[in-house]
Amino acid sequence: MAMPMARAEGQIRIAGQHGITFLLLNIAQEQKLIEKHGKQQGVDVKVEWITLSGGPAINDALLSGNIDIAGAGLGPLLTIWDRTKGRQNVRGVASLGNFPYYLISNNPKVKILADLTDKDRIALPAVSVSVQARILQMAVAKQWGDKEFARLDKITQTLPHPDAAAAIIAGGTELTGHFGNSPFQEQELAQNPNAHIILNSYDVQGGPSSSTLLYATEKYRKDNPKTYRAFIAALAEAAQYASSNPQGAADIYIKVNKSKVDRNLLLKIFANPQVQFKIAPQNTHGLAQFLHRVNAIRNLPDSWRDYFFDDPAITQGG
Repeated sequence: MAMPMARAEGQIRIAGQHGITFLLLNIAQEQKLIEKHGKQQGVDVKVEWITLSGGPAINDALLSGNIDIAGAGLGPLLTIWDRTKGRQNVRGVASLGNFPYYLISNNPKVKILADLTDKDRIALPAVSVSVQARILQMAVAKQWGDKEFARLDKITQTLPHPDAAAAIIAGGTELTGHFGNSPFQEQELAQNPNAHIILNSYDVQGGPSSSTLLYATEKYRKDNPKTYRAFIAALAEAAQYASSNPQGAADIYIKVNKSKVDRNLLLKIFANPQVQFKIAPQNTHGLAQFLHRVNAIRNLPDSWRDYFFDDPAITQGG
């Protein structure tokens, strides 16, 4: 088997997905923050930006060497950390912030989780493994017990957020639910009078949680220390910018994503106190413990530090 070619320090390929949860990457891209901090480290960094959909696609790209930094949910991170432990040793790099994810239904008969039937269909970024899928399983386990955690998996289906949002807003399709993220969940609520929240991820996880994260292989971090440090510094600056300049952050989101989202809706999302732009992970260990309890991961992490690299910028994590 051909060995992957060694990559010189100063190159970084970053994969993100759809939604405001990836805003820090949008800001770093638009303001060329990685290049800026690379120069401070004495390195000319060549940055490549890639958009994929769903944790499995992101994980495949990371393990095949097609990307260096993966942006996906906590569920996919824990899965790949578990599977590569003692081998590629994939671990978390940083959080992209704390965001509540809403499970939205446009079926008037469905008010709570227990109202869902086999006639309902819920869209997720990836069935059974995305962070939304895992949070849904966690909610189901809380309601019906751990042995029943996969009870609603059969009514979920894989669909990118933009497509799922369009279906929920239009109505009249077999799709009656979407466990998404911002701004898609807020667009659904604003544009379909039947759309309503039946579950908030924070209620399941016990408060603000970092559900979308960045992760990498141990080898990339070890072989590219200056580029890696520049990336972390760029993220920290992007988080500061997003927190202090919502107007500018909204403009960047619309520009980078070529989005037609209503700008006032974006500003309303940024003003939600439950939305927090920070790179230290928060409240992630509960989902890890749950996944181990239901045998979705083999290794039980003692704390969040087991599945994150040790970096000064994220020492206050959780």
